[in-house]
Amino acid sequence: MHPDTHLVIQLQSLDQRAAALEKEVAALPKHIAAIEKTLEGHLRRLEADKAALSANQKERKKIEGDIQMNEQKISKLRDQMLGAKTNEQYRAFQHEIDYAEKETRKAEDRILELMAESESLDGNVKTAEAALREEKKVVESEKTGARERTAVDQAQLEQIRRERGDLAAKLPRTTLAAYDRIRKKHHGVVVAEAVGGRCSACQITIRPQYFQDLRKGDQMMFCESCGRIVYYNPPVHAEDGTRVAM
Repeated sequence: MHPDTHLVIQLQSLDQRAAALEKEVAALPKHIAAIEKTLEGHLRRLEADKAALSANQKERKKIEGDIQMNEQKISKLRDQMLGAKTNEQYRAFQHEIDYAEKETRKAEDRILELMAESESLDGNVKTAEAALREEKKVVESEKTGARERTAVDQAQLEQIRRERGDLAAKLPRTTLAAYDRIRKKHHGVVVAEAVGGRCSACQITIRPQYFQDLRKGDQMMFCESCGRIVYYNPPVHAEDGTRVAM
C-alpha cells in the first residue's frame, strides 16, 4: 500500500469519528427540547385540570349560595302565606313556594353532580402532580447527562481535529485536495478496498491491468468507476498472520 494511501485511510477514520461526534452533539439539544416539550404538554394538562377543579368549586359555592337564598325566600313566603286574605293569595304563595323548592332540588342535584366530578378532577390533579414531579427529575437528569456528554464529545472533537491537522500536514496538497473533493461527493466515504477484483464501495470490477498496478502499491490510485481512492491488501497467511503477495 502506498504510504499516502495509508495516511488517507487514517484521515478518513478521524473524519468519520468527528462526524459521528458532531451528529451526537447536534442531536442532544434536540433531544432535550423534545422531552421539555413533552413536559410542557403535561404541565398544560395539569393546569387545565386545576382550572376545571377551580371552576367546579366556584360553581358549587355559587349554587350553595343560591340554595341558601331560596331557603330564605321559602321561609319568607311561608310567613306571608299565613297572612293570606283570600284563597287566590294563598295559592299564589303556594305556587311560588313550589317553584322555589323545585329550583332548590335542581340545585341540590347539580351539587351532587359537581361533587362527583370534583372527586375525579381532584384525583387527576393529584396523580398528575406526582407524575410531573417524577418527570421533572428525569428531565433534569437527562439535561445534566446531556451537558456532560456534550462536554466529553467536544473534548474528543478537539483532540480529533488536532490529530487531523497533524495528519493532513503530512499529505501532499494535491492529495489532500482530492481527498476533500471525494469526501464531499461521496458523503465521507473516500477510500475503498479492492476485494475480489472489485471496488468495495461501488462494486464495479477493476480492469485486470489496473488491478495489477494497484497490487504493486507504489502509487496512489483511484477507482475508475466511482473515483474513490482504492487500495489493495494482500490476504493474510493463516499460519503466521503475515500478508501474502498475490
